[in-house]
Amino acid sequence: MTRSAPDRAELLDHLVRRRLAGPNIPTPRQKNLRSYRLFGQGDPEALMGLDPEGRWGPAAVLDLMAERCGVRPEFGYGQGPDRIDPERTVAALDRLAALLRRTAERRGSVLAGTGHPTQLAGFHGALVTALAGAGCAVRTPARGARLRTPTPSGDRLCAVDYLGPVAVLRALDGPARTGRLGSGSDLLHTHSAQPVRLLLAALAEAGHPPPDLLLGDHGWLCGAGRLGVPAGGPADSNDPAPFVGEAERTVAVAVPMDDGAQPACYRPLTDYVLQQADL
Repeated sequence: MTRSAPDRAELLDHLVRRRLAGPNIPTPRQKNLRSYRLFGQGDPEALMGLDPEGRWGPAAVLDLMAERCGVRPEFGYGQGPDRIDPERTVAALDRLAALLRRTAERRGSVLAGTGHPTQLAGFHGALVTALAGAGCAVRTPARGARLRTPTPSGDRLCAVDYLGPVAVLRALDGPARTGRLGSGSDLLHTHSAQPVRLLLAALAEAGHPPPDLLLGDHGWLCGAGRLGVPAGGPADSNDPAPFVGEAERTVAVAVPMDDGAQPACYRPLTDYVLQQADL
């Protein structure tokens, strides 16, 4: 049975109920401010492969995140719950839908990857599958390629793999390898832009042009955008890099929403985007 897409009011209600947006998101204020400070200091984990053109101190980052994401704008508010404006989320989903529609109309090529594999692979995968159905070419380069990349638990040896059409990293060492390979326990959370750089290089080596669209998050968004590939996808309130990239026209669309929820929470969002994109 085909799911019906939510209308705007239903989607706004869903975002707040599931705390993907709204007045009490899961990410606390202190974590947001710490990320804004690290971004302003040029921390590689916070930059996610972005090379900002402007000067972005913590106050400037907070101003931007208040504008783009809807976090509380008071610099003196340092601890407690923070927020994401659900109206801004839906507006960004509309922009993402327009990006998909343009790609589908030209039957362009698409590449997808995620640094949140257990949460967001399904979100990206549903969009890519719909684009494939509209005649777009789906790129899946460099499967099995190995690299060492930074993660929140330190530098890790990993391999490129795919969950459906969505590129992910699987650990080849360390604590995440306690489960069977391919079981999901070895999937890595990463902010790094190294994976998308590797995949784009592999496409070039195979004689393919860059994709017309990158769907992703974290370093996938920022790394692809920095290399001139139109990129769109989700970004959390403690991840300022995609929003700075969007402000500087490096990233095409950054959708403000919590990125750590259960995968089923994102299905109404994909249904809404696909309906808006006429896919």
